[in-house]
Amino acid sequence: MAGVPAVPGRRRDRPRRRRRPERAQQDPRPAHRRGRQGRQIDLSLLYGKPVLKAPVWHSPDIPGYLFLGGLAGASSVLAAGAQATGRRRLALVAKTGAFGGIALSLAGLVHDLGRPARFLHMLRVVKPSSPMNVGSWLLAAYGPLAGAAALSAVTGRMPRIGAAATAGSALLGPAVAAYTGALVSDTAVPAWHDGYREMPYVFVGSGAAAAGGLGLIAAPEGEHQPARNLAVLGAALELAAFTRMEKRLGMVAEPYRWGRSGRYLRTGEILSVAGMLGALCGRRRRVVRMLSGAALLASSAATRWGIFHVGKASANDPKYTVVPQRERLRERT
Repeated sequence: MAGVPAVPGRRRDRPRRRRRPERAQQDPRPAHRRGRQGRQIDLSLLYGKPVLKAPVWHSPDIPGYLFLGGLAGASSVLAAGAQATGRRRLALVAKTGAFGGIALSLAGLVHDLGRPARFLHMLRVVKPSSPMNVGSWLLAAYGPLAGAAALSAVTGRMPRIGAAATAGSALLGPAVAAYTGALVSDTAVPAWHDGYREMPYVFVGSGAAAAGGLGLIAAPEGEHQPARNLAVLGAALELAAFTRMEKRLGMVAEPYRWGRSGRYLRTGEILSVAGMLGALCGRRRRVVRMLSGAALLASSAATRWGIFHVGKASANDPKYTVVPQRERLRERT
């Protein structure tokens, strides 16, 4: 300002320094420390350091929840078919199996959540875009129906209410068996997320094989035919969908073949094939049917435990996240 004496040391009175010309030499920092400015990041240095946070779910709570939920949903469909065709003993086995499966499945889920109130909190809203929210509402509706159907079958009372509950649980059963496949696919874990097309079919087939296996073990002579058909169709669907998923995923499918998860899944495949062959060849031998049913139940459980450990292995190794991203960027350019 005019009339104001200059005070030595003030910034506006100091001579402006000229900017140094930018150096043409390359940044001396290592490539992996240049960040966005350098645009030259050696992604191989990330290997061995997790990029994603591994799922915080625990075993056996969540694998048991996945296995028993699929068993329950498919058993309700089998129970409705058995009741419609007059196979009362098979219907009783399937209804009690469905209720026991969904009760234990919910117990595992609530135990993993830590507090029962956390499950109830998920019912405060309806969010169709969230598989967890949709699954919570499915379980809340399916559980009472399966319980009413089983109670009516065991006691012989309220047959009309029992028939209505059987029909309702059969309508919701396929969704209960399939939604957990959509649930694990709706995550950032590469081996789960990239298999979103086939994963629900794997879960439905696995649940159907388990329900059929339960029927083969407990159904009396002359009533096991629907259980055998369901077991064979379910195991075939599971194997076909799983094989297709592995081929399509490419490198991301490595956790499905190696390590702890690979051992679970290979065991499940062997038991599934053995159970199918036993169900087809042991029509007139009860011992063979029971052994094949046990093999199919164990196969379904091994598949769910294997898929659970696949998620942890896929999240802990960043190459399954970084390499596919680089390939997609290369295809775009």
